[in-house]
Amino acid sequence: MKKCHIAYLACTAALLGTGLGAAPPVAGHTVHLVLPGESIQKAVDAAEPGDTVLLTFGVYHESVTLSTPGLTLRGMGRHTVLEPAAVTGKAAGAAKAASTGKASGAAAGACAADGNGICVVGTKDHRVKDVTVAALTVSGFTRTGVHATATDHLTVRNVTAVKNGVWGIAQEGSVRGVFRGNTARDNGDAGLFLANSVKEEQGATDTDGTVVERNRLEGNRIGVTVRRLRNLTVAHNDLTGNCAAVFVVGDENKPKAGLVTVRENRIVRNNKSCPKTARLDALQGSGIVLTGAEDSLITRNLIEDNVGTSPLSGGIVLFKSFVGTTSDRNRISDNALRGNSPADLVVTDIAGKGNTFEGNACRTSRPAGLC
Repeated sequence: MKKCHIAYLACTAALLGTGLGAAPPVAGHTVHLVLPGESIQKAVDAAEPGDTVLLTFGVYHESVTLSTPGLTLRGMGRHTVLEPAAVTGKAAGAAKAASTGKASGAAAGACAADGNGICVVGTKDHRVKDVTVAALTVSGFTRTGVHATATDHLTVRNVTAVKNGVWGIAQEGSVRGVFRGNTARDNGDAGLFLANSVKEEQGATDTDGTVVERNRLEGNRIGVTVRRLRNLTVAHNDLTGNCAAVFVVGDENKPKAGLVTVRENRIVRNNKSCPKTARLDALQGSGIVLTGAEDSLITRNLIEDNVGTSPLSGGIVLFKSFVGTTSDRNRISDNALRGNSPADLVVTDIAGKGNTFEGNACRTSRPAGLC
């Protein structure tokens, strides 16, 4: 690992050589340069708030945990690749913790043991702030490429998450996240997964304006899942080849999920077939699905040729949640829909109240009369 201060010419040259077009770190902070075969975690452990850990081109067989506020972990584009270590599981985690003798080493071991590539970890009482993960690929992890818990203003940009076992990029218990310009492809569940909590039953939480924009999501079970959250925007994303493109999910807990804006996305041919699971029916041909959500806005999306025979198939679908919670007071407006089957607009949640459909360019609906 090479460590240099940003004032040094060599360090500036290294940053300019990334070709990322991003501003260099703030003067006075340190860039920790890591080469393939060197330990990323060692550089992360040595970093102070505001520093950058810069990974050069190549393949790194490692899981990494970040918990330092203001830290940036950046590669040099999609050819900077993180893959699982040859030895995985609890034994590997224990070995890494023992070799470092540090709490962060134990955390990195836990990240690997849980099947994740990069973990950004705060606590319920102290969210980790202003961490950035950028310009690299995470591939082949048994659970998640990038997994964040208890963060404030996490930025994940220009990350490629490919063929991870569950989620490509995931965040829970966090606020003010920014997920921009990423590619999530062929992951086992959602390409991008955002939730209040995976393990605890509780009402929807306010994300304080989390943004998911300009991402490419393809070949996943679901492109984007927003689960039990409020106050979030999903915009200008390109979703194709998934079993379902966008899910906004709520349940019986209070407050309900909602206040989600889904706008100006391109949602085309999400016709991959995925089998039924314990929590969800079989999926195929689903564009945007609202289930158990309220007060959300679905507007100015292009939704074409999403075709399937699942109960959740269709261009835009309002579906009563599997625990019977209705979708209420959602506004579906000014979307362009065509070629979706069984219909462009589908409402199976007949008990839902106050949902409106206006200004949509579409041909078919169930029930009739919504276009």
